[in-house]
Amino acid sequence: MAGSSPVIQGTSAPDTVKILIAGGFGVGKTTMVGSVSEIVPLRTEEPLTAAGLGVDDLGGIPEKHATTVALDFGRITLSQELVLYLFGTPGQQRFWFMWNDLAIGALGAVVLVDVRRPESSFAAIDFFERRGIPFVVGVNGFHGEHPYAPEEIREALALPDNAHVLLCDARDRESCRDVLIALIDQLIATSARSQGRGQSGTPA
Repeated sequence: MAGSSPVIQGTSAPDTVKILIAGGFGVGKTTMVGSVSEIVPLRTEEPLTAAGLGVDDLGGIPEKHATTVALDFGRITLSQELVLYLFGTPGQQRFWFMWNDLAIGALGAVVLVDVRRPESSFAAIDFFERRGIPFVVGVNGFHGEHPYAPEEIREALALPDNAHVLLCDARDRESCRDVLIALIDQLIATSARSQGRGQSGTPA
């Protein structure tokens, strides 16, 4: 996105930062973008049809009747200096080819996890790990329930001990905002460590 970033360059806060909201099919990506966005979100949802039978796995989410076929887009202002542009990725495997384009210019990501189907988010975790894009995991509590502690979820997803795993509710604006703030804090901390390593080898 336009603007320089303190996360990368250590300068003043950018006007905008691009963040991806990713995860498996039906984990709550569209809901999260819609809940936290300060503008009417752009959605590309289409009804599920018979054409998706045998292709889209509705196991555990029989109530789902529509799906994102391109992207979701929203915006949230975290401070006077920092605005996040949120891009929700499509969840079905047949649309994963779009993730590479959506990831261009993204500084970080939120990987949403449905504890009823944690395996549905493995692909998103692998995608960001392979590309070196920082991410946090948001555990979406459907019906407001969180039956597992973050430590248990981290272990189930085979994430390192320093991975950020946060319980959230994709329907709740403040809950989603907290996850985004945690991601920004992680990006800033990573940038600070990187700059510290670079300066340590520079003669005075």
